[in-house]
Amino acid sequence: MNRRFLLAIGIPFFLYACTSNTFDDISEPMEPVQEEETVTFQDVRFVFENICQACHSNPPQNGAPMPLVTYNDVRNAVLDRGLLDRISRQEGAPGLMPLGGPRLPQETIDLIMQWSADGLPEN
Repeated sequence: MNRRFLLAIGIPFFLYACTSNTFDDISEPMEPVQEEETVTFQDVRFVFENICQACHSNPPQNGAPMPLVTYNDVRNAVLDRGLLDRISRQEGAPGLMPLGGPRLPQETIDLIMQWSADGLPEN
């Protein structure tokens, strides 16, 4: 009798559980769409400190026309002095920066470009 009772209760429960599943119940949850973080000057500062300031220090060295030391220096170079163009030129092109060195890695150029596209935020 105990067995029949368990079967009488268990079978309907099992059948209901099997038929109430939906595709959403058995599929893996989707990753939430994450917004890209805004690139700030703090994210690109390392490039200017470690590469550009060899010449673009304060005062500038080796014939560099301006310093790239502060946020305002770099922002003005992007807005008014063609910095994005100069770092984006192909290897060996005249005016490529850094002058005389290898072209920056594309990932670094892309990061600086994204900073510009994000509005050149400082922090």
